[in-house]
Amino acid sequence: MFEPKRLHPITAMLNVLKMFKELIIPFLLIGVFGSRGSGMGWLPLIGVGVVLLIIIASGIISWLRYTYRIEENELRIEYGLFVRKKRYIPFERIQSLDFSEGLLHRPFGLVKVKVETAGSNGLEAEAVLTAITKSEANEIQDILQKSRANGRTDLSLEAEDAPELEEEILYRITMKELLLLASTSGGVGVVISAVFAFIFQFEEIIPYETVFHEIEEIISSGVVFVSILVFLGFVFAWIVAVVGMILKYGNFILKKVDNDLIVTRGLLEKRQLTIPLNRIQGIRISENWLRQPLGYASVYIESAGGSVGDTEGSSANILPFIKKASIRDIIEENIPGYIVSNEIAPAPRRALKRYIIRGTLILIPVVPICLYFFQLWGLLTLVLLPFLALWGYLCYRDAGWHKEGNQLKLSYRSIVKNTVLMQRNKIQSLSMKESYFQRKSDLATINATVMSGLSGAGGSVVDLEEEDVLAIYHWYSRDGKSAG
Repeated sequence: MFEPKRLHPITAMLNVLKMFKELIIPFLLIGVFGSRGSGMGWLPLIGVGVVLLIIIASGIISWLRYTYRIEENELRIEYGLFVRKKRYIPFERIQSLDFSEGLLHRPFGLVKVKVETAGSNGLEAEAVLTAITKSEANEIQDILQKSRANGRTDLSLEAEDAPELEEEILYRITMKELLLLASTSGGVGVVISAVFAFIFQFEEIIPYETVFHEIEEIISSGVVFVSILVFLGFVFAWIVAVVGMILKYGNFILKKVDNDLIVTRGLLEKRQLTIPLNRIQGIRISENWLRQPLGYASVYIESAGGSVGDTEGSSANILPFIKKASIRDIIEENIPGYIVSNEIAPAPRRALKRYIIRGTLILIPVVPICLYFFQLWGLLTLVLLPFLALWGYLCYRDAGWHKEGNQLKLSYRSIVKNTVLMQRNKIQSLSMKESYFQRKSDLATINATVMSGLSGAGGSVVDLEEEDVLAIYHWYSRDGKSAG
């Protein structure tokens, strides 16, 4: 580790693929316009070939000029295609090392390492080791963890003198839980949206008028046949969503190593995420409409730091599918300062009417639009009225708050029921709002935000007792400053 090392040669290929991905749209445009008889002959293809050669050469040279080493309590990286750059990262600044194994990494026993620091500029990780061996990655992680456990970054320690790290497995997903997780993920809508988004990227190539004409012919052939096609489409989307969740969360393990939580997961792409306990800003317990009746939930950690696009690092799913009754022991025994209880102060009864009205308001613009386009058939949208009223009631039933010691708990529902646990000294902002109609009913809205990645996360509960919201506000504004 003290001698400069290069990344694995496969990095050159990954560099080429990355650059090619960024230029694929210009290549497609050249191919489309070059094939329309513009009179340029082979010139566009020659241009593409030259660009490809430059990309391949750049990928190889970038790999050759990229080295890393550990020296004088720092991770030292030198790189640069034409201008030599140096980046020295002191160990005390490193917050976490996150590992991932893509399809091209696993056959060679390689991992990708992202180095996150407290002083990251937020646009990207502080450093990325695109492809190194697992043994090298584990060696870097061991040095970092042992230096933390020792309380200083002293690399002169002999292996036998270094402190042993305490490692404990807190949660391991079972096959039954994995299948239930995948089956209740609600990812069908995501799959359908992704398919449509992908298809409409090629509107210049796909003859949509012809396609829509064929669809009209199919519809005219019978309602039963169309219903069967729609049903089969949803079944296919559900199967794709289930397979995707199994591949993503297979072999999921949560363990605690010294003062870090470490999550490993994935069948095709194996990932390892490290969450230092001191970066935890809040805890969110989520229950979707399929899991809540079964008594299952997912637990997320809201964490400070990270980079743009690193949503998993800032809001990490540490318990993807677990009985609600089992959450308390894992959280309270391993994450200091957080209390998981069932105590809640609900929204007052007089707020129920407001929740139901809000839930059904969406029909006001929808009904006239449907009547305009579908005439009397548009009245069928009124069938949604009782379902929207039920959704409003569920939002009311799940709304509430609880304050215990240094912790504030907010419970609310959008589509998914969320329970957010926040410590007073970690709350970035807390606001109280009252509309004209809320003031007439002595109601108010509370909103609290903690740091999550480079933005914020938290919760907002509507139509609580005004005096309760005032009590929360005074609890934070009077004592929060001294606590923080």
